[in-house]
Amino acid sequence: MTDITNVTVLGSGVLGSQIAYQTAYAGFTVTAWDITDDAVAAANERFAALAKRYDAEVEGAKDGKSAAALERLTTTSDLAAAVADADLVIEAVPENPEIKKSTWEKVGALAPEKTIFATNSSTLLPSSFKDATGRPNKFLALHYANQIWAQNTAEIMGTADTDPEVYATVVEFATEQGMVPIEVKKEQPGYVLNTLLVPLLNAAGYLYANGIADAETIDKTWRIGTGAPRGPMEIFDIVGLTTAYNVSVMGDEESQKFAKILKEDFIDQGKLGVATGEGFYSYK
Repeated sequence: MTDITNVTVLGSGVLGSQIAYQTAYAGFTVTAWDITDDAVAAANERFAALAKRYDAEVEGAKDGKSAAALERLTTTSDLAAAVADADLVIEAVPENPEIKKSTWEKVGALAPEKTIFATNSSTLLPSSFKDATGRPNKFLALHYANQIWAQNTAEIMGTADTDPEVYATVVEFATEQGMVPIEVKKEQPGYVLNTLLVPLLNAAGYLYANGIADAETIDKTWRIGTGAPRGPMEIFDIVGLTTAYNVSVMGDEESQKFAKILKEDFIDQGKLGVATGEGFYSYK
């Protein structure tokens, strides 16, 4: 057992809300923080929806575990209050270097000395903003896959400054959280999962942006050809098109072409993927 009891999750979007709920489901006391009261209200709606989804999809959830998880969750837009007694802070704010750096500067000044810091960044190296935390020895990456209750990997990646005891504590926490720890031995953009996945998504974005194939054809080809349960365009919808845009817009010319389509044809139209009921596919 770790000494971690109180966990704070920063950011309550698609994955942030899943991390917070799964952590509470595993028995930890969780505070979910977001930047505005409106975002906090939306988080509460996501938690209620996750409880229903766990009831439908997770064995044993109907035995009161889903409802108990909600009892262990609190939400706030007050950052100081959110981290005041945190043993572990997991950051899941937008995949933007400046937003992450700014968030960690604030948290580093507010959190108690005991707190371990973890970023859920899917593409950015923890060393790129470790110094912003003010405690690089207690900072590492802890990355989750979407639909955390089913795709239950937790990739753990430290920096050259991460204390080995802190690393070991987070590995143990991930296990207690119901995850399968994936220990990444040195820094790698994309960790293990996204190092494998991103080339597939980039290729799908290229095919779509250049009019070579539509979403259905891309996905059908991948599913039939490999036996995979989902195609890359379905994965984009699950991950969320805002995240796909934030990653694509920082890429090469082809990636930026895809980012432009994502913004104009989807994000600006309120079509963000599964979370809003429509993306490349309709989920209404």
